[in-house]
Amino acid sequence: MSNAPLMPKATAVWLVDNTALSFDQVADFCKMHPLEVRAIADGDAAQGIKGMDPISTGQLTREEIERGEKDPDYRLKLSETKVRLPEAKKKRGPRYTPVSRRHERPSAILWLVRNHPELKDAQIMRLVGTTKTTIASVRDRTHWNASALTPMDPVTLGLCSQIELDFEVQRAAKEKPTAQQYGGATLLPASETTRKDEDAAPAAAGGDDLNVDAVFAKLKTIGGKKADDEE
Repeated sequence: MSNAPLMPKATAVWLVDNTALSFDQVADFCKMHPLEVRAIADGDAAQGIKGMDPISTGQLTREEIERGEKDPDYRLKLSETKVRLPEAKKKRGPRYTPVSRRHERPSAILWLVRNHPELKDAQIMRLVGTTKTTIASVRDRTHWNASALTPMDPVTLGLCSQIELDFEVQRAAKEKPTAQQYGGATLLPASETTRKDEDAAPAAAGGDDLNVDAVFAKLKTIGGKKADDEE
């Protein structure tokens, strides 16, 4: 077998202590030298290592051990794991730009700065494969070739794809705070538009001092005038 079990020495310690396998069988299974296995059995090696049960870890079966104990010439086979580990994703490094197109990156940076000012420097670096220093020099017009730079679309130059550009633009738009739009004139609240009658309160408070006889006399006068008009 080309594959060794996990923690070979700990597995060898357990097999020596708990099975009747030969040193050659343990050495072959754990990918160790037979003399090293003999030293483990004599206590001269791996004294501080705790044995690991290969059966509990699914690397070996009890039937496989019994078969090896019956036949000294038999070689143990490592059990196939039933757990499939996902492949580790490779980390994306800096974008590689061909040498023939590296001189076009400042033009692409200038296009991105003018047409998409919402993009951050890190996003421009991912799209074009440049450095923050170059972006700052193009933005501040301190680049050594600033006078000859012309803005050019990085997609046209082949520095990035349209999908990548759209993704970064949409991402920057989501992170940018939305400005409050003017919704037109609104009505003032009633508390501000209603006129406060300061004289109403004193008049209401002094209602008990009204002359009742004078009020009835006035009503009679009004009623008499209406009667005369009808005649």
